[in-house]
Parts: sequence; C-alpha cells; structure tokens
Amino acid sequence: MNSVLSVQNLSIEYLARRGRVQAIRNVSFDVQRGEALALIGESGSGKTTLGLGVVQLLPASAQITQGAITYRRDHNGAGAIEIDVLGLRGNGLREFRWKECAMVFQSALNALNPVLRIADQFADTAKAHGYLHGNALRERARHLLTLVRLDPERVWKSFPHELSGGMRQRVLIALSLLLEPQLLILDEPTTALDILTQRNIMDVLKELRGKLDFSLMFISHDLSLAAELADRVATVYAGKVVEVGDVKTIFKSPAHPYTIGLIHAVPTITGTHENLSSIPGSPPDLIDLPSGCKFHPRCPLADHRCTRDEPELEDVSPGHRVACWNWRSAK
Repeated sequence: MNSVLSVQNLSIEYLARRGRVQAIRNVSFDVQRGEALALIGESGSGKTTLGLGVVQLLPASAQITQGAITYRRDHNGAGAIEIDVLGLRGNGLREFRWKECAMVFQSALNALNPVLRIADQFADTAKAHGYLHGNALRERARHLLTLVRLDPERVWKSFPHELSGGMRQRVLIALSLLLEPQLLILDEPTTALDILTQRNIMDVLKELRGKLDFSLMFISHDLSLAAELADRVATVYAGKVVEVGDVKTIFKSPAHPYTIGLIHAVPTITGTHENLSSIPGSPPDLIDLPSGCKFHPRCPLADHRCTRDEPELEDVSPGHRVACWNWRSAK
C-alpha cells in the first residue's frame, strides 16, 4: 500500500446543549503518497472537523466515537512505519504534528501570534520540536520564504499586521513546511483573498508540491480550486463522504446528485450565459438528521428507498465510488 494516510470508519461528535452533533459519520479514505486530495462540500458539512481530527486538534467538546487513523512514515527508503495516530500521546503526538503532518488553518491572521515577529515564530516552532537553530534555521526559513515568493529579509523581521493577507497565508505555508512533513492539510487556503492573490497561492502550492514532493489534503468549497490542484476529489455531505474519484471523472462525469448540484452552481466564463442553478433547501441539522439518505430532502431523484435506507459507497468505475441508490439515473 502506497498511502501516507489511511482513515477508517471515523466518526466524530460534538457535545452540545441540544444533543450530539454528528459532525463526521463513518468516514473512510486514503491519501496516497505524493497526491493531492480535495474535500469539497458546503459549509458545515464536516470538512474542517475531519482535518482537525487527523492532527488531533479537536476542541474539548468533540469526541471521536469510533474509527482508526493510520499514518505511514517513510523510513529512509527502507519501507514505511505505521503509526496509530489516535493512540499518540505527549511527545509522540507533538512529533507527529508539524514534523509528520502539518495543518494550515483558515484564518491566516488568527493563526499567527500578533506580538511576535515572523522570525520568532519560526524559531519557536523549531525549538518546540528540537529542530534547527541559529544560522541553520535562518537559512532554512529563507529558502522556504523564497519558495513561496516572499522577500525573506523583509518578512523575517516583520510582525503579522505588517503583512497583507496573501503574504500571511504564504508565511503560514512556509512555516508548515519547516520540519519537512510528508502530509500538509490546508483548510480553505484562499478564503477572504482577492482573485489575483488566490491565483498566486495556487501557483505557489503547485510549485511547492513539484519541488518538495509532499502529499496534500485540502479542504475547500471552491470547486475551481479543487479542479486545478487536486488529483482526487471527495465530496462530503452531512459528515459523510458521498462520492470520491479522480478529479477528471468527478468534474466530467459526477454520479451523486449533490456533486452534480455543486458543479452546476458554479458560473462559467465561456459559452452561453445561462441562469445559475442552485441546490434547493438547506444542509440538514446534524443533531436531528433525516432518515435514510441524508440528501434525500433536497434530491430530485429521491424515492421511497432513499427515505428509508442510507446507501454506502459502491463502485461506479475503477477508482470512482458513490453513495447513492439512483446514481445511474443521475448520470
């Protein structure tokens, strides 16, 4: 098996006053070595919770009720060592975070310490993990800042508020790669950035993957970003993966009505200008989920079976799986 990360039957709940929020429900997927996997879906579908669960940074109100997360570390070319992520504690968990798997959070301004210069934030990260220091750290940081198209001399001495949103986002990407992780998780990497800055961030990520050869798992509701950066795409709805396949198949021949609805809701800049379609209704209440397929109240293909039984992922074609009773009609 050539996967760097394997998630099996993972379920995550939040404890709220109204009840249990079923944020992630029996989710399984792999991230292959060197590939980019995109998790797409509406806000509130559980994508960020899934990312936080992988790096074990869930809030206190969350609990993992079942499942396994296995990380495979490449041991100097001599084969992979399997690590049970959910069993990690203390120094083992600290070593896994950032050194093996790093996460870039959605808000670049909030993710950086506002009272520390960028140089100090690199130094703190390195010190916490017993990594480089002094001139060696500075040279490594200069190299990474240059790779993300920043002026290292200017940025190194700056406070976060002295940098633009796009610059802060690129600093976070450089910082996340400081310890040379095999897996990088990006949570909405272009949110709140203008279109030109988004383009710059996407170019930087593609360039970094080519040079540093890490695996990428990124979370986005921006389908254009997924289409450009991903090798494979997983559609998440109501805490469950409802479709997964390679990027070309998902965008050319989607099989789940929800994926089809997401794609049709994206405006085109070529051809005839038609009215935008939308998915009717709203995402379900994760405390009080509907019976059967959770998408059936919004689905144009729903029938009695959909309201009664929830489908599991099944093969549509090699590498393409969908959880829908009526996917043949959808296609």
